Amino acid sequence: MGIQKNRSIYHQWFWPFVAPATVLFITVIVIPFAVGVFNSFASWRGAYYFDPAARTRAASPFNALVGFANYKAAFADERFVKALWYTVRYTVVAVVSINVVSLCLALLINRVSRLLSGVLRTVFFFPNMLGGLALGYIFQFIFQIVFTDLLFGPEGVAHIEAFRYMTQNSTKALFALALLNTWQSAGYMMLIYIAGLNTIPQDFYEAASIDGSSAWNTFWKITVPMLMPSFTIVFFMTLSGSFKLLDQNVALTDGNFDTRMLAYQILRTVRDTNPPDYGKGQAQAVVFFIIIAAISLTQVYLTKKKEIEA
Repeated sequence: MGIQKNRSIYHQWFWPFVAPATVLFITVIVIPFAVGVFNSFASWRGAYYFDPAARTRAASPFNALVGFANYKAAFADERFVKALWYTVRYTVVAVVSINVVSLCLALLINRVSRLLSGVLRTVFFFPNMLGGLALGYIFQFIFQIVFTDLLFGPEGVAHIEAFRYMTQNSTKALFALALLNTWQSAGYMMLIYIAGLNTIPQDFYEAASIDGSSAWNTFWKITVPMLMPSFTIVFFMTLSGSFKLLDQNVALTDGNFDTRMLAYQILRTVRDTNPPDYGKGQAQAVVFFIIIAAISLTQVYLTKKKEIEA
C-alpha cells in the first residue's frame, strides 16, 4: 500500500514540477532553434527579411526563402572553410593534450595523502573558475611579453625562436590556444578521472601485483578499461568544448593571422558582409551544430561500445 501511495503522489506532482522546466526549455531552446533553422533558408538581414525577387523588404518571411543558397554561400566562403579546418586541427591537439594532462594529474593525486590531495585538487581546479576572456588576455601578455622578450628572446634565458610571437602565426597560435585551454580545463577533467579511479576495486591491482604484472601493463589492462565511462564523459566535453571555443580565440588573437575558429567566424560573418547577411551566418551556425552533433554522437557511441566490451 505504501508503494502504491508513493507512486500516486509521484504521478500527481510530476507535471507541476516538470512543467516550468519544460516550458523554459521549449521557449529558450526549441523555438529559437527552429526559427534559426528557418532563417538559414531565408534572406534575413537581422531586423527584416529581404525579398530577393522584388529587391525590397519581404512582406512575409516566406517570401524571403532562398532554399540552400545560404549554405552554398557559406561553403563558398574561403574564410568559413579555413575556420572549419583550423578548428578541426585545434580540436585534435586540444583533446589529446587535455586528456593526457588531466589523466596524469588524476593518477598523481590518487597516489598522495588525503591532505595533499585536497590542496592539489583546489590548485589544479582553480583555473577553471576564470573566464575565457580574462584568461585570453593573461596568456596574450605571457606569450607576447614573457615568452617573446623575457624567456626566449635574444637576451632571455634561452633564445628559442619557435616560442616567440606565439599569437602572430597560425600554427603557433593553435598550440598557444591548446596550451591555454589545457591549463584552464585539465583541473576540471581531472576530477572526473579521479572519480573514475575511485570506483576501480583495489582487488584488481592486488591480483595484478601478485601475478607480477608491471605498472605499465596494469595501467593498460586494468586502469584504462575500467576508466572507459570517464573517458566517455571527458572526450565528449573536450570535443564539444574545443569546437565551441570562442572567448579565448577573441582575446588571444582576435582571429588575426588566419586564426579564426568556427564560432568566431560565425560571429564575424555579419560584420564581413554588407548589408549584414544574417541568413548566411545562420546557415553556418546550422552546419556548426550538425558537425558538433555528428562528432559528439559518434564519439559517445564508440566509447560506450568500449565500455560494454570492457
